[in-house]
Amino acid sequence: MIYYVDAAAKAEGNGTKENPFKKIGQAAAIAVAGDEVIVAPGVYREWVDPVNGGTEDKRIVYKSEKPLGAHITGAEPLTGWTQYGGAGSKVYTARVSNKIFGDYNPYKELVSGDWFIAFMTAHTGDVFLNGKSMYEVQSIDEVEKGEVSVPSWDHEFSVYKWHAQQDEKTDETVFYANFQGLDPNKQDIEITARQACFYPKQEGRGYITLSGFKVSKAATQWAPPTAYQEGMIGPHWSKGWIIEDCEVFEAKCSGISLGKYLQPENDNKWLKWKYKDGAQTERDCICQAQREGWTKARIGSHIIRRCNIHDCGQTGIVGHLGGVFSLVEDCHIHHINNKQNLAGCEIGGIKMHAAIDCIYRRNVIHDCTRGMWLDWQAQGTRVTQNLFYNNVVPKEYNQNDESMVGCAEDLFVEVSHGPTLVDNNIFLSDRALKLATQGVALVHNIIYGGIVAIGKGTNNGAPTKPSPRYTPYHVPHQTEIAGFMTILHGDTRVYNNIFVQEPVRPALKKGMDNNIANNNDWDDGNIMAGTFVYEQYPTFDEWNAQFEGYCGQGAQTTDKYYDKLPVWVGGNVYLNGAKPMSKEKEPDAVVIEGEKVEFAVEEEGGEFKLKTNLYKVMSAAVGGMPTCKLMHTDDMKMAFEPEQKFENPDGTPITFDTDYSGKKRVEKVIPGPFVDGER
Repeated sequence: MIYYVDAAAKAEGNGTKENPFKKIGQAAAIAVAGDEVIVAPGVYREWVDPVNGGTEDKRIVYKSEKPLGAHITGAEPLTGWTQYGGAGSKVYTARVSNKIFGDYNPYKELVSGDWFIAFMTAHTGDVFLNGKSMYEVQSIDEVEKGEVSVPSWDHEFSVYKWHAQQDEKTDETVFYANFQGLDPNKQDIEITARQACFYPKQEGRGYITLSGFKVSKAATQWAPPTAYQEGMIGPHWSKGWIIEDCEVFEAKCSGISLGKYLQPENDNKWLKWKYKDGAQTERDCICQAQREGWTKARIGSHIIRRCNIHDCGQTGIVGHLGGVFSLVEDCHIHHINNKQNLAGCEIGGIKMHAAIDCIYRRNVIHDCTRGMWLDWQAQGTRVTQNLFYNNVVPKEYNQNDESMVGCAEDLFVEVSHGPTLVDNNIFLSDRALKLATQGVALVHNIIYGGIVAIGKGTNNGAPTKPSPRYTPYHVPHQTEIAGFMTILHGDTRVYNNIFVQEPVRPALKKGMDNNIANNNDWDDGNIMAGTFVYEQYPTFDEWNAQFEGYCGQGAQTTDKYYDKLPVWVGGNVYLNGAKPMSKEKEPDAVVIEGEKVEFAVEEEGGEFKLKTNLYKVMSAAVGGMPTCKLMHTDDMKMAFEPEQKFENPDGTPITFDTDYSGKKRVEKVIPGPFVDGER
């Protein structure tokens, strides 16, 4: 059955092409497996709640008739603004009846949750000027001042302020906003009115496709791994969704959620109960989910592809447990958390816990507070053929005493046992990789920045007592828990990469020096490139020698089971002063001095091009391109704790013969993500 929807229809229809529905929700209430919903161009101000799911061979498809022509939004227009404070004032006020919000008023509901840093009062609602969210402040006085928000990445727009109050007598929300001389009655002013845009209210509505829509402006709540994770779009604890060719923007917190279901007695428990720390309540959440049906047969296996995701407050894509076995490919994710009005430990272009057997490929992620953050249980995870750049704060222009130096990088992998495979990527931010983890393989990447937090960031922060974070590892290619263990560090393979030292910015150099001086247990702030950060780690032969002749029985005590794990290196190239670890010697390490290498990214018509003199410098320095070994799964030791190989999700081996662009490595293999170096 095909149903048709058209916001411009003159009357409520029956869903036929001749007499379409006015609302997508009308079709969503009756569509069943095998049905298709075709939506005409227009603005659809509704929360679409799919009542039914499809099946693996008969999906329910929601399709915008014209790509990006149908716009689902959680916002409503707000008109009738009057000047506040007399003639000439830049501040206006308007009222709205709270009846339009139903049982959820975003201007009463505060952003809150585990790992949220409430440095200001932030509501889940927003005020939008011509489609762009203004800056909430705490008083009418701050609205009137309209001062620049220093931490913001957009100083020019940060002077557009708003504040809301409740009039209990009239049951109205009263808005005050500084439009900086614009007349709001001649502009497009909207307020957030709904929590979600396309999201089933019930669990288990699987095998749905959402194709070609604009989706914007929902009052989503903070989404930590220990809570019910909301998104503007999301499958709500089900299986097999496809979200494709959509533009997703201006969620208060998260744009797309592949996240955790509601566990009523264990929801934001750290915030509410306080007697257990967040890491322990997270372990509880994971074990509870396994008891309650978190399996490959029921949950995950979603696809997000070719989506443009931008200008969300917390994350572009978020998830815990519900995103297992999923694929995110060919997406453009950018300008996430740029307002810097929300702070906490759950921010990034992609923030995913338990990315078991997930693949992230051919994405472009840039201008985010943090690019991609894989936290806990990145097992069987592959990050491949992605471009990362400009994912770092603070900028030179947005520093103040509260600026958080050392809180952003292209890719952060945290307290996971692996295997986590990172291959054929381009990392161009000052802090390229933060690896407070183990069980990682770096193969054929360009790394134009520092590797951060080696040997750090895996304890839980107790100042005087041991507080290791024991994290689960799983039966390979399944959700079932195989065991728990703390992070020993190491267990890292670094093959065929190109390391280039980026020019050191003063703000980040200051942050690095402060972290070293303060012996920060979470982050060393490193912005220096190269494998030298693994200098104190053993080779496999050195590590293995500890166990020769040791039977592992009896009362003899030993530290060897808690020593650093080995690191393997080979085939890497170092430029601009990037430094290898001393155990990687020529010809395995090629150190090139002389002409400086530079990188720039240019966007042309939606295509991203890398401009660099890298391969010219490499070729000139060594009389031709340096070569390296073609790597295979069996060339690398399995990840230590889960005893799992660096392989495909179906268990088949990988040959690293495909480069960043999809070209094949055949005979001569060179380091880095490109086959031929013609850039």
